[in-house]
Amino acid sequence: MPGPTLKHQSSQLNAVGPELRGGNITLEQIMAKTDTSIRQTKIICTLGPACWDVEQLEELIDAGLQVARFNFSHGDHEGHKACLDRLRTAAANKKKDVAVLLDTKGPEIRSGFFAEGKKIELVKGETLTLTSDYSFKGNSSKLACSYGALAKSVNPGQQILVADGSLVLTVLTTDETTGEVTTRIENNASIGERKNMNLPGVVVDLPTLTEKDIHDIVEWGVANDVDFIAASFVRKASDVHKIREVLGEKGKGIKIICKIENQEGMENYDSILEVTDGIMVARGDLGMEIPPEWLKSS
Repeated sequence: MPGPTLKHQSSQLNAVGPELRGGNITLEQIMAKTDTSIRQTKIICTLGPACWDVEQLEELIDAGLQVARFNFSHGDHEGHKACLDRLRTAAANKKKDVAVLLDTKGPEIRSGFFAEGKKIELVKGETLTLTSDYSFKGNSSKLACSYGALAKSVNPGQQILVADGSLVLTVLTTDETTGEVTTRIENNASIGERKNMNLPGVVVDLPTLTEKDIHDIVEWGVANDVDFIAASFVRKASDVHKIREVLGEKGKGIKIICKIENQEGMENYDSILEVTDGIMVARGDLGMEIPPEWLKSS
């Protein structure tokens, strides 16, 4: 999206009128005279049930919405399409252009289900075994992990973070034969089922595009002529080439925004930047992978 030219900026200054240029100007007066469509800094809003009626979408557009993000970690194609139709109706009513961004779910590593209850209590200093048998129903001494290569990917001394870091585990032993990893619990924690798991410093053997992502991009993104694909957990330049292959001829005009969410993506940042259309620093997941001071410099 091109930014405003000097001519645009000058015209906006003149538009406020002499009665404002010479006195005290309020934010409301400035915004009333400002064409937000030519701002260099764009406002992206994630759409969901709290704001997806036409009237609410019109209010968002009036407030400065320029890119609508559809989060495909949640919802289905039918629900997202209904929201998209309402968005385009609202944009037409307001005579404004609003870009559409499809944010892929991407690959993920999660803990499993429990044998009893919806939460388990874990005690600092005790051991917890992780198994790659995802059919196993867990308890306070053993949990399932969705990542089948866990035992061959981590080493003793490395940490595993669960539920956005609310549970910290230190690897004690690994057994590739059984697919089990024994860990020490570093803090008291109460966790629920299917919580996200991060492996700081580990090169994970997972595809950037899952079958769900490919289906979402082709059957919803390309079919509905979206403007951007925000690709989750991009780790190397070849991931971007794969996304372009999936977009194909029909989707060649769709721009790719690479989400940098782990250390491998950070290390390959320069090569990713050469082939992508944009970069998004996903500080939530990235903050689980690298030290906080590195996150600031990223």
